[in-house]
Amino acid sequence: MQRPALARRLLRRAAAALLSAGLLQTTFPAFSGERGAEAGRFDFYVLSLSWSPSYCAVEGTDANRRQCEGPRPYAFIVHGLWPQYEHGYPEFCPGAGPDRVPDRLVDAYLDIMPSPGLIGHQWRKHGSCSGLSQADYLALARAARERIVMPEEFSRLDEPQMVSPRILEERFIAANEGLSLDGIAVTCGRRYLREVRICLTRDLQFRACPQVDHNACRLDRTLMPPVRGE
Repeated sequence: MQRPALARRLLRRAAAALLSAGLLQTTFPAFSGERGAEAGRFDFYVLSLSWSPSYCAVEGTDANRRQCEGPRPYAFIVHGLWPQYEHGYPEFCPGAGPDRVPDRLVDAYLDIMPSPGLIGHQWRKHGSCSGLSQADYLALARAARERIVMPEEFSRLDEPQMVSPRILEERFIAANEGLSLDGIAVTCGRRYLREVRICLTRDLQFRACPQVDHNACRLDRTLMPPVRGE
């Protein structure tokens, strides 16, 4: 008898094949998580890059002080590197090692993920499903970030800008050879531009991801607050 998690995954893959062949018209729910899945069994990664000034503006007094009030201003930061199925994703996978990320590792990644709480949460929810150790998962997150060339016009902002999500996607595509429109998605909330999500193979090559693209921001323009202190 198949284990429930494996059976669900096989059903998702079969449905995805029917959908791509035009034999199934039902749409899938956005980003359904599979808690307690088997670590290391997934299809690709999503690198989520958060526009830090938007996070700080939306969260207000609830925002992380190190990120929003510390001495270093942040632009795009790594929100996470997320293992994904073709539809849905694994989360909180058991047996991946300790929940707590030691301080020595946290300190080594605060330049790209500027909150110990964020690093710990990303490891527990997503990194635990990668099949990697804490050190290797965080090293891969840095490698994924370094894989991405930031569009020059968004490397810093001195004033607030209203930006078209589609134009932002096109700027990322122009700066990153091999990246295409079906492999990137911009998300938004409360009129703010929140994240750029880029789909990568397990060896960090660009790839298409209709599920992620389906959940992109549908606004014509979104607000990008300036980077604090610039």
